[in-house]
Amino acid sequence: MKLAYSTNAYMRHTIHEAIDRVAGLGYRGVELMADVPHAWPESTTDDDVSHINSSLRRGGLSVSNINAFMMNAVQDFWHPSWIEPDETYRRRRIRHTELALTLAGKLGASCITTEPGGPLPEGKSRQWAMDAFVDGLREVLPHAEREGVALLVEPEPGLLIENAVQFLELAERMDSPAFGLNFDVGHFYCVADPLPETIDRLRQYTRHYHFEDIAATRVHEHLIPGRGAIDFRAVLQGIRRTGYDGWLTVELYPYVDDPDGAGAAALSYLTRLIQTA
Repeated sequence: MKLAYSTNAYMRHTIHEAIDRVAGLGYRGVELMADVPHAWPESTTDDDVSHINSSLRRGGLSVSNINAFMMNAVQDFWHPSWIEPDETYRRRRIRHTELALTLAGKLGASCITTEPGGPLPEGKSRQWAMDAFVDGLREVLPHAEREGVALLVEPEPGLLIENAVQFLELAERMDSPAFGLNFDVGHFYCVADPLPETIDRLRQYTRHYHFEDIAATRVHEHLIPGRGAIDFRAVLQGIRRTGYDGWLTVELYPYVDDPDGAGAAALSYLTRLIQTA
């Protein structure tokens, strides 16, 4: 298992500054944010990609994932979503995802992550939302297959897909080898899905992990691993039992005031656990 750090902790820095800082902390990988102020796909040129790849080589970093979840360049973390009532607005999410898949291919990333549908719109049924989400994913997945990049859904509290049962309901309707799961440990803890059991239950779909801690209240606020209530030793043991040996990306976007300190603390804590778990 390899540790990476997400650039969404570096919202006050350029993408090149973020890459340099992540490398300086000692991580082997970096998750790049497909959003402002880093690599918004609509405005990231081939020259930009070349410069990003140069920064990655200079830092000796691989790209663990392209985070295409947030769309602050248009509205915010969750909008436009896959389940917007306005079809034109919904298509902005679809187009963004296609562009992020292409960007991932150019940057050597094997996967991108996306939101699990979005917040359920007022006046719309869950069935309508699921159908809209499935239709959108089915439209984009052939592009993912052509790019050789996996499209990973990331369940999140308060959105259409929150837990393991709901994710499996979605997965049953997918038939593409490019479809998969971004297993965010903190998110599943928030909805009280038992972590080691859920890791095993979803093992066939999991292609990437997000790591952050959560307080015992299960309120969805990202904490530095080791500062909350999650038993990361049990989590790592559960992951090891599945045979997964890919990226574990630390995601600490609330720590924009001190991304280096947060990233260093997480790396030290998790490295020790990986060595002994």
